[in-house]
Parts: sequence; structure tokens; C-alpha cells
Amino acid sequence: MATPERTGTLLAFDYGEKRIGVAVGDTSVGIAHPLATVEQERREARYTAIGELVREWRPVALVVGLPTHADGSAHERTAAARRFANRLAGRFGLPVELVDERFTTLEAGAALAGAGVPGRAAQPVRDQVAAQIILQSFLDSHAARSREDSR
Repeated sequence: MATPERTGTLLAFDYGEKRIGVAVGDTSVGIAHPLATVEQERREARYTAIGELVREWRPVALVVGLPTHADGSAHERTAAARRFANRLAGRFGLPVELVDERFTTLEAGAALAGAGVPGRAAQPVRDQVAAQIILQSFLDSHAARSREDSR
């Protein structure tokens, strides 16, 4: 999957069977923000909701978190995230980048707890914050590559 070559808006996804966290950011600014949680049960309703976000934000590319075991090896959720990324690319005709998402949900929970949003109160936004962490990681690595290329 290709890295976006032009600057612009990106949408990132923390894929889950029950919820999909969504974040938005821009390559020129390099800052990600939590955006939404897609919680529809039916697959088609999920893609309809994502399609509305794509139409609203007009991203140049999409970023999907790729879950793996702590050692980086694949597990069943890895394959599900890859299928999700492939479906996004097929439906929306946009490049999709996969980003290592190990520990992002834990990091998101810790960040929310640190902000005074504990346990159950954090659940509605935890997936959005995980998507934000995934996207920020991508933006940071994209900026580092750009700096290296300009040398």
C-alpha cells in the first residue's frame, strides 16, 4: 500500500469488531485529532458511516492500525485489519497505509485516565484516541522521511 505523495487530510482507523475509532489529521500540519467512533453493528452501515466521513473530510489517504502480538507476529485480528484496509481501498479508491498499532489501546486508556477520564467514561472515546495515536505515529514518520528526503 502506498504512502500518500501529496499533502492533505488523512483519516485513520482503529479497527475493531464492535467499534472503529476514527481520527483526522493533515500532513502539512502534522497533528492528529480524535474524530468519531463508528459503532454500527451491520457491516454495510459501518461503511456508510465511514463513507460520510470520507465525503466530509476528503482525505488524500487512509491509515489503518495493524494489530500484532507484542513480538510483531500476526494473529487473527491482524488478518481482520488487513481485510478492512483492503475493503476501504476498494470502496473509496484511496491509498491505504497500514501502521503498527501495538499497545495503542492501552496508551489511549492511560492518556484518558491521565486526563481524568477513567474506566467506563473513557470507553466511548478510547477507540478515537487509539486512532489518533496511530495517525500521529504515521504523521511523525512521514515528517521524518520528508526531512531525510530534503537533505
